[in-house]
Amino acid sequence: MFKEPEKSPWGKVQYCDTLCPGVFLVSTASHGGTMVSKEVEAFLSPAAKKCGFRQNGFICFEEDAKEDVVLRELLDKKLWSVPDRIKDRAAFEENINNNLRKYNPDYWRSRQQGRATESAARPAPVRSAER
Repeated sequence: MFKEPEKSPWGKVQYCDTLCPGVFLVSTASHGGTMVSKEVEAFLSPAAKKCGFRQNGFICFEEDAKEDVVLRELLDKKLWSVPDRIKDRAAFEENINNNLRKYNPDYWRSRQQGRATESAARPAPVRSAER
């Protein structure tokens, strides 16, 4: 359905892993990142989109400081899960969160505000009256 990219903003793609349809983790001889196809970018929050840059039909997120934005969005929306090869999944997610707080504080604040708004909008569970 989605063709893996052959070129990236960081050079010719040497390795490509599909995280979910239209979302590719790419490596080149010198660098890499995550590329999100324009056909599926709607799953990204506006704050996440601001962290990437557009090139050749993709929103691109550089591996050193921006890639965790995509991973967090995929995890939050249950479009991707931590690979089985990662033994301590909680530590893996906490590392993502720490990197986001450090390198993408505006995105992190937006995400946290959105989560608080979602929680506040959910109706409280109905409890039956005890007699």
